[in-house]
Amino acid sequence: MPKYIIGVDEGTTSCRAGLFDVDKNEFVKIEQESLSIYSPHEGYVEQDGDEIFNTFISVVEKVLNCQEAKNGEILGLGITNQRESTICFDKKTGKCLSKVIGWQCRRTAKMCDEIPAHFKKYIKKTTGLVVDAYFSATKMKWLIENNSELNLYRQQKNLCFSTLDSFLIFRLTKGKKFITDVTNASRTMLFDIKKLDYDDKLLKYFEIYREELPSVISNNQIIDEIELCGRKIKLCGLIGDQQSSLFGQACFECGEIKNTYGTGCFMLANTGEKIVDVKNLVSTVAYKLNGEKVKYALEGSVFNAGSCIEWLKDVGLIQSASETQELAEKAKDSGRVVFVPALTGLGAPYWDMNARGLLIGINRATKKEHIVRAVLESIAYSTFDVFNLFKKNISNISQIKCDGGVSKNDFLMQYQSDLLNLEIVIPQNYETTLLGAVYMCALGIGVFSSTETIKNVWKKKKSFIPTIDVQTQKRRLARWHKAISRSLNWRSDEKEKN
Repeated sequence: MPKYIIGVDEGTTSCRAGLFDVDKNEFVKIEQESLSIYSPHEGYVEQDGDEIFNTFISVVEKVLNCQEAKNGEILGLGITNQRESTICFDKKTGKCLSKVIGWQCRRTAKMCDEIPAHFKKYIKKTTGLVVDAYFSATKMKWLIENNSELNLYRQQKNLCFSTLDSFLIFRLTKGKKFITDVTNASRTMLFDIKKLDYDDKLLKYFEIYREELPSVISNNQIIDEIELCGRKIKLCGLIGDQQSSLFGQACFECGEIKNTYGTGCFMLANTGEKIVDVKNLVSTVAYKLNGEKVKYALEGSVFNAGSCIEWLKDVGLIQSASETQELAEKAKDSGRVVFVPALTGLGAPYWDMNARGLLIGINRATKKEHIVRAVLESIAYSTFDVFNLFKKNISNISQIKCDGGVSKNDFLMQYQSDLLNLEIVIPQNYETTLLGAVYMCALGIGVFSSTETIKNVWKKKKSFIPTIDVQTQKRRLARWHKAISRSLNWRSDEKEKN
């Protein structure tokens, strides 16, 4: 009888479930459903918790009802999720008490700006994170200050704050388990990444009670047994999506780097048991396996990548993402058009919550293909700015393993290789985020004996080698950095009327 593990990726724009054949080392079935995103005000990004949970159940049930799953044994289910996005719910019933505040949401930018400089240093030292509306703590504080209903739940000790992994687990286990894992906890801006525990000083500052937060476990810990479609399934493996991708790419050695091109763009380097502290980059927990020491990562987060391609669709320049490569290649260059993808501010290495997107250099000869090409180039430029800090702090980088939906664009990958002057490697299995959750589950339930097993089955599909000279690279980057400086100097006028 075939043996399978289900991996679920609760993402930002969709939820995906994959049926992984353990013996064949491949996904034999993948189901995906879209998720709604709401922007009720400028800078706000929200989602609906009930929709997220129902979509999660729907894609898992579709996988369980496929012929392969019916004829095989389901060994376990592992979960990976969008990080930082925050929800609060009733500890008794699991009822959502708020909308999900998305990781891209900028509503707490002013709150972040008001944190004293000395305390920002303490936060960076303790959590590894740069103070930004991106992370969960200010989202929790905003909910307390702006949702009076929460006080009643707080008084009754029935209030839960969490990232989406905890919310899903709580409902899947019918309220028995209120937990998170070390990677998701490390994104809350409340978690001491050295002690692997919530920090009392941070809890006090953001007015969050310890009992309102989930307990923290290792990534490959067995959680519970649940029942779906009449089948009992072992729940094991929990990890934030970018760390999951790092794990799925088999980046187990110090200095190994992956870059995921999804809604945003996230570069992570395994730094082993050492926390590497770099200004304007984030130090975070990479993963922790049962009985082993924690592994850390250096991370650079670009907030907008695939979302820029979605924007191209929104404004009617393209109908599907697949068009972008042909259009970009149709133009020999961008015609000096530069796009700055600050649709929700700028992340690493700029960390400017007030920056706004910019399209500059347009003239009468500018065509659709120039704009599309400029948007793709902006993703590569954003990655360059992050990588520039990586290479100053990590020695002997020979390649970057890339994944995510946008990495299927060969034009972008070649352009990225040219800018970085480095080999870009694409894995045989693009589903590295799903794979990380599957591999965590496999290690937890004993299907895989060690990470060495994973390393042996990872395979390269293709790679891209630099083709341009250094002077061309410098000219392109100079134009990009001029545009970035203009974006960083943008500030909205609160008195401005539409």
